[in-house]
Amino acid sequence: MTNTQVSEIAEFDEFDLAPIGKWSEPAEFFVDRERLQAYSRATNDTVSDHLSGDLASPIFNVVPAFKVIAPLTEEMPPPAKRMMGLHGEQDFRFHRPIEGGMRLFTRAMALGVTPRSTGSLITVRGLTTTEDDDLVVEQFVTVFIRTAIAPEAIGELPPVRALVREPEPFVEVTQTFDVDQTYRYMGASGDTMPLHSEAEFARRFGLPGIILHGNCTLAFATRVLLETTANNDVRRLKRLAVRFSRWVTPQDTITTRVFNAGKTEGRSVYGFETLLANGQACLSDGLIEVED
Repeated sequence: MTNTQVSEIAEFDEFDLAPIGKWSEPAEFFVDRERLQAYSRATNDTVSDHLSGDLASPIFNVVPAFKVIAPLTEEMPPPAKRMMGLHGEQDFRFHRPIEGGMRLFTRAMALGVTPRSTGSLITVRGLTTTEDDDLVVEQFVTVFIRTAIAPEAIGELPPVRALVREPEPFVEVTQTFDVDQTYRYMGASGDTMPLHSEAEFARRFGLPGIILHGNCTLAFATRVLLETTANNDVRRLKRLAVRFSRWVTPQDTITTRVFNAGKTEGRSVYGFETLLANGQACLSDGLIEVED
């Protein structure tokens, strides 16, 4: 948002800026194998290591961090607009896979609040480690708070990613969801926001009804990515970043398109996007890096 656009807004919203630049206390999370299995079933995973609870599927990395990242994105906006949040972007930097039986610790820091023309972005950084302080994953999360306009940009946005991909995809895979997908995902992920379970509640906040969790949609797309670029070996996945461009309902059909984008430092790089049946992107500017 430009200074001119900001000055034209008659009324700003007050955000709680106190968490910016301050690490939270670490939150402990025990990786129960049954929890890994439940998450895999909730995202219709088919990889045997995930279904057995031996290894976590990539998007499960949001679950241990949820207890510290979610409060920041939910409590920083003005109270009247806390239910106006939608997942904006997600950027994972994977250092090792999560295994059943691990004890993990996550701390998070709000990086900044950035106004846009129709709302504001909250950016949070999270670090998850083992009990021996080995880094498991670093992740950057942005949440877009619709209609809540901060008076000025404070702090940072997530890291910029540059990607030059080939013009045509080398694979396209179409997927559908189950009618109970959001309810199963709520139980497995711990994200029980009523936008994903109560249609009338969701409509009051400008949505068409129940919508999928952004990370549930991403988990479906990641199934395609992992199979087509890493032979379903989560150990090879080193980075996964994406923008959530539009909400998805359980009735939608999605198509994930994967593009070659060269190599960097011993890794193969790919771009991806996920489209709705009408051609609109629900996941855009996707980037993954896979160890060769």
